[in-house]
Amino acid sequence: MGCTFSGLNALYDAVNNGGDVWINENRFRIVRQLGEGGFAYVYLVKDIGIESPDVVGGGVGKKFKDPSHVSDDGTYAMKKVLIQNDEQLELVREEVRVSSLFSHPNLLPLLDHAIIAVKPTQDSSWNHEAYLLFPVHMEGTLFDHAKTMKAKKDYFSTIDVLQIFRQLCAGLKHMHTFSPPYAHNDVKPGNVLITHRKGQPPLAILMDFGSARPARKEIRSRSEALQLQEWAAEHCSAPFRAPELWDCPSHADIDERTDIWSLGCTLYAIMYGVSPFEYALGESGGSLQLAVVNAQIKWPNGPNPPYPESLHHFVKWMLQPQATIRPRIDDIIIHVDKLINKFSA
Repeated sequence: MGCTFSGLNALYDAVNNGGDVWINENRFRIVRQLGEGGFAYVYLVKDIGIESPDVVGGGVGKKFKDPSHVSDDGTYAMKKVLIQNDEQLELVREEVRVSSLFSHPNLLPLLDHAIIAVKPTQDSSWNHEAYLLFPVHMEGTLFDHAKTMKAKKDYFSTIDVLQIFRQLCAGLKHMHTFSPPYAHNDVKPGNVLITHRKGQPPLAILMDFGSARPARKEIRSRSEALQLQEWAAEHCSAPFRAPELWDCPSHADIDERTDIWSLGCTLYAIMYGVSPFEYALGESGGSLQLAVVNAQIKWPNGPNPPYPESLHHFVKWMLQPQATIRPRIDDIIIHVDKLINKFSA
């Protein structure tokens, strides 16, 4: 599924005043905008092919290797990225390449994509546009749920906390055991899609592989350390960023355990709605970096009865400032399975 640059691959249909878009040979109708950030916009789109009697196999779904990715009603999420320069173009190409590596039920699959060249105008400075097609999850992210639940003073049950977290671990294990191992580099509630299911725990899917890279790096100089810190500052959300990405030593071996730190912060956020270090942003003279580097965790008031202390210990185990003594994903999975068994009994 390589990138293509033909102008026919992803163009708005002028007849419909920009209401339709083509991704390769498939046509989609834009239903509405779901979100935006930076130079990216996410739309709810509908596959027009499934409504056309002359389309054999029912539109874009006929291309998918996994039939479970075919939408029952033909709706999908489409991410449109406005690309201004060659550096941004390479980042999008890398996101497409990395997204295409993985196939796991707890990782959001890239279903199709197209990248086209466009002519800059007086009103726009971009020279390419990318269109990425994904399954749609209308209930939003863990971050969205946290805001809603906070307003209602509501909390996930202990078993739902553990089941959501277990699914994130499963998705990350797929990345961490890849050859070579990949780190997601931006595990956080805003990158976790949540879908409620009747009689089952919520479905959790990790998304957005724009920051994912091979996990293991050898840092052997101050300039390499600073380069990594600069990259992390741009690609890894600060309240969930591991200490070694804030203050990298001049001699260090970085590995996928940067994700374990973010995973610990995310477990805390499943329980309490925020990162364990965001309190520092609201304190006079507070420093987020100092709170992270020193692993200064504060435990807020939670549900009544409160979450079991074993969950707090679990979070602290992952939030080891020294990466070399932080657990790996297999250790985490063994422990969360024990907790699930304990609290399911």
